[in-house]
Amino acid sequence: QVQLVESGGGLVQTGGSLRLACAASGRTFSGYLMGWFRQAPGKEREFVAAIYWRTGTTNYADSVKGRFTISKDSAKNTLYLQMNSLQPEDTAVYYCAAKVGQSSYDYWGQGTQVTVSS
Repeated sequence: QVQLVESGGGLVQTGGSLRLACAASGRTFSGYLMGWFRQAPGKEREFVAAIYWRTGTTNYADSVKGRFTISKDSAKNTLYLQMNSLQPEDTAVYYCAAKVGQSSYDYWGQGTQVTVSS
């Protein structure tokens, strides 16, 4: 059974940085697409970034390009999201997720809260 456990959220001031981590377990993820999503209060969950585990190919939402970096450590089976120049509108619960092929995201973590104060 796939398990995804996020960590690293917290409270940070505008312009600050945080690094989120997602520890993945349960299987080999070489063929998986791993993503970060976020959901702010009263809003729908939105895509943030994704990385194809095998090749390291990345994709970002326009709202975070140039500020956030998704990466992975295959030896540790851990996904990261480095967030710089944080803004109040980045405040949300951040989730990591995993899928294989063209399916929807099948596996989700429990989320970690990121709060950016102005």
